[in-house]
Amino acid sequence: MKFQINVDCTPEEAREFFGLPDILPMQQDLMDLVSRRLSENIQTMEPEVLMKTWVPALFQGWTDIQSHFWDQFSQMGGRMQNQDIQAEAKDSKKNTTSSRSKNKSRK
Repeated sequence: MKFQINVDCTPEEAREFFGLPDILPMQQDLMDLVSRRLSENIQTMEPEVLMKTWVPALFQGWTDIQSHFWDQFSQMGGRMQNQDIQAEAKDSKKNTTSSRSKNKSRK
């Protein structure tokens, strides 16, 4: 057995019927508050104020990035020099041992 009931009513009538609270006044107060805050803070959207706010922090950020970059770059340069020195030392040992073995074979 199947029943189908259609109810034709407005959302306000349905809310009242089910005992739900009317939140329209709260929504209106919230929208008024948001509107006031937006109008008060609209001055921060001016380009001059934005530049004064963001530029010093931006330059500080770029300075930090640049210093970290150069620190990493210099550390890598030191590592590469150490690797080059070690490679040269290995090459010189090979050359010394090979020249010794050549000298021994000549005698």
